[in-house]
Amino acid sequence: MMSHLAFDKITVDTISLARHNEISADVLRLDKLNLVISGNKWFKLRYYLEEAGSQNKKGIITFGGAWSNHIIATAATCHMNALQSVGIIRGEKPTQLSTTLRHAKEWGMQLIFISRLAYQTKEIPAPIQSEDYYIINEGGYGVIGAKGASTMLDHCPNNYTHYCCAVGTGTMMAGLINHSAVEQKVIGISVMKNNTGLDEMIEKLVTDKNKEWKLIHDYHFGGYAKYPPALLKFMNDLYKQTGIPSDFVYTGKLFYAVSDLIEKNYFPPGSRLLLIHSGGLQGNKSLAPGSLIF
Repeated sequence: MMSHLAFDKITVDTISLARHNEISADVLRLDKLNLVISGNKWFKLRYYLEEAGSQNKKGIITFGGAWSNHIIATAATCHMNALQSVGIIRGEKPTQLSTTLRHAKEWGMQLIFISRLAYQTKEIPAPIQSEDYYIINEGGYGVIGAKGASTMLDHCPNNYTHYCCAVGTGTMMAGLINHSAVEQKVIGISVMKNNTGLDEMIEKLVTDKNKEWKLIHDYHFGGYAKYPPALLKFMNDLYKQTGIPSDFVYTGKLFYAVSDLIEKNYFPPGSRLLLIHSGGLQGNKSLAPGSLIF
């Protein structure tokens, strides 16, 4: 599957978010990796797939919502590796599938819809309970996912004081923490509202408890996948200024948060920031036409 991914297109782009204190901000453009397996998704999946192969599994079962980046990335990755894939989707089957789920089906994924109550316990329906399938948690959460996520930093210099990322399950953030040096700090921007258990989820995946990290809960814009006009305006302005597209679920909130934190003098003078562009641009297709200029 490596041959299908454009690792040579991953760049580190300098952007202008800092207006004072000599703070620099770069972006690791993982969104350039692949149109479908975008951003951090392959990194989180890579060692799960390796383990599934070593166990001679015939397919992957995983979980997600109607616009899940993880679902479509898993479908495409399994197709490229000649593995079957099953997506257990949160909620009743809609009359019309989202663009994400339609594309996942095109990549060969079998979609199974379960109630939101059953989804809370990640219940696997009896017809697909089989030792032939390897199960991956929602969003790739787990020690193996964090191990894979840590390898994304192999594609950038190691001279940053801070790594900054948007946080869903916390898998990527844990990987960044595990990869970072003791003198570096990882800042996570939670995209969910009142997700008080997220810190503990990350802590479970961190291998060195002496590492410094901080999860910030103030930039969810009303909750997961919420997008008030102020957020969309910021994303459009960011694109005009930098040419970098963002998504309203994750990276738009990340860029906004870091910009605001710089203005509030959160980072010490001279800080060198690396923002992780975790992809996910396909989710923007759920917005009304014209909402974004890219």
